[in-house]
Amino acid sequence: MRFLLIDRYIVRLVARPLFVTLALAFVFLLIDRMRRLIDFVIDKGGSVRLVWEMLATTVPGYLSLGTSLGLLLGVLLGFRKLALSSELDVFLSVGVSYARMLRVPYIYTIVLALVNLFVLGYVQPQARYVYDRMSFELRTGALGASINVGDFTKLGKQTLWAERTENDGHGLAGVFVHATGRNGKSLAITARHGSFLATDDRDTLMLRLTDGTMVSQGKTAEQSRVLSFASHDLPIALPEIASFRVRGTDRAEELILPELFGTKRSPTASRKQRLQNRVELHFRLAQIAFMFVLPMFAVALAVPPKRSSSALGIFLAVVGVVLWYKVEQFAGGQAAAGKISPVVGVWLPVLVFAALSWWMFGRLAYSPDGQPIGLLDTCFIKAAGWIARHRKRGGRTVRLVQADRGTS
Repeated sequence: MRFLLIDRYIVRLVARPLFVTLALAFVFLLIDRMRRLIDFVIDKGGSVRLVWEMLATTVPGYLSLGTSLGLLLGVLLGFRKLALSSELDVFLSVGVSYARMLRVPYIYTIVLALVNLFVLGYVQPQARYVYDRMSFELRTGALGASINVGDFTKLGKQTLWAERTENDGHGLAGVFVHATGRNGKSLAITARHGSFLATDDRDTLMLRLTDGTMVSQGKTAEQSRVLSFASHDLPIALPEIASFRVRGTDRAEELILPELFGTKRSPTASRKQRLQNRVELHFRLAQIAFMFVLPMFAVALAVPPKRSSSALGIFLAVVGVVLWYKVEQFAGGQAAAGKISPVVGVWLPVLVFAALSWWMFGRLAYSPDGQPIGLLDTCFIKAAGWIARHRKRGGRTVRLVQADRGTS
C-alpha cells in the first residue's frame, strides 16, 4: 500500500510538467510553421482554410520530438521538485530506491513510445505525403486557378492581374484581364470585383466580373469599343496540370513501416532505394528506443547537489536531447549517402547516449558521493560569480574615473 501511494504521488507529480511541456512545444513549433504557411498560401492565392488544413498535416512531424522533450522535462521537473523539497530523501530513508522510483516514469515511457510508434510508423508518413501533394496542387493550380496577387498570371490566352483577394480567398478585388483573339482583336477588362465559378467542363472556369469596364480594340478605330458593365462572365481555360507522384516514389520518409520492411526485402527495388529505406527504418526505430533512455537521463540531471537549487540540469537535458537529434539526422544522412553503415550511423549515437545516461544514473543511485552534475554545477557557479565580480569591479572603476574627471 505504501508503494502504491508513492506511485500515485509520482504519477501526479510528473503528469503536469509533462503535458504542459508537450503543449508548449507544439504551440511554439506550430507558430513558426504557421507563419511560413500563411506567407506561402496567401502568395499563391489560397484560402485561410487551406492554411489550417496544411498545418494539420505538420502536427505528426513535431510529435516525435515533442513527446521526447515532454517526457524528459516531465520526469526531470517532477523529480527536481522532490529533491528541492527534501521528499526524495524521505523516500530513500524508508527504503524506496531510485530504481524503484523509475517505475512510474517507465510506465509513461511505454505509453508514449506506443503512441510515437503509431505516429512514426503510420500517421507521419502519410501526413507528409498529403502536405507535399497540397503544396504541389497549390503551386500548379490544381486546387483552382492559382493567382499570385500583384503578379501577372497567364491562363491560356488570358493574362490576369489582381490587386488583392477577398472573401477568404474565394474572390478577387481590383481585377485586370487582357486577352487576344484569333482575328487579332485584343480585349482589356478592368473590374472592381471578380469570383471564380465552376462549370460543367473540368478544364474551364467562369470568371464573373462585376462593376467594370471593357475595352475591345480592333484593327481600325471603327472596330474598337468601350463598354461599361455591371456583371460579365469570362471563360477561363485552365492550364494542363501534371499528376502528382505516387506516395513513396523516391521518398522513404513517406512509407509506412510494413512498406519499409517490404521494400527492404524486394528484389525489384534499386540498391539506392533499399539503402534509403533501411536508413529510414532504423532511424524511426532508434527514436522509439531513445525514449527508454530518457527517464534515467532525466533523473540523473534532476537532483542538484546538496544546498544548491541550480537549474543547470534542465539546460543540459534540453541541449543533450536536441544535440542527439541533430547528430542522429546527420549520421542518417551520411548513411543514406552510403558513406557509413546504417546500423552504425543510426544506432551508435543511441548507444553512446544510453551509456552516458546509465553511468550518470548509476553514480547518482549507487555511489555514496554520487552527483553527476556536481562538478559542472560548481564550475558554473564559480564562472557566474567571477563574471558578476568582474562587472562590479568594472562599474566601480568607471565611477572612480568619472569622479576624478569631475574634480579636475
